[in-house]
Amino acid sequence: MTTMRKGRCTARCFAAAFTPTETRVSQMREITATHMPLWGVPGQLATDIVLVVSELVTNAIQHGKGDVELRVRYVGSEVRIEVTDGNPTPAEVRIPDADEESGRGLLLVAALSRKWGVSDGGTTTWCTFRVPQASRVPGTTTRPNHTTADAGRR
Repeated sequence: MTTMRKGRCTARCFAAAFTPTETRVSQMREITATHMPLWGVPGQLATDIVLVVSELVTNAIQHGKGDVELRVRYVGSEVRIEVTDGNPTPAEVRIPDADEESGRGLLLVAALSRKWGVSDGGTTTWCTFRVPQASRVPGTTTRPNHTTADAGRR
């Protein structure tokens, strides 16, 4: 089951809670991709954001516990992605062997996003993208981020 909600979101925010099945990855990519042009996020940046959503949701489905929640917000000059999966073990970058077919998701997140980390409780992995001035939607304001442990670039 997928639950879409606005909750505490503004017009430039969406959240989806869902059971962890592989089909959810493409659904979350599609939902995110649909929002990017509506929010004025330009081409390659929008593509990078969709790719990172795909990687974070995949990690949550493969390594998380229980339902998964995706939240994407565009506030001020920043798009923030948060994926919560119920697993208190923080996500960590690992260096896979050359012949491994997986294990590069967080390397992509670190390379493409401006900043990323894990919440204090370890259940939420987040990242941010800066939206160039010319692309910003008028009327947005900057709000402080959640308190998170500085996970650094892993």
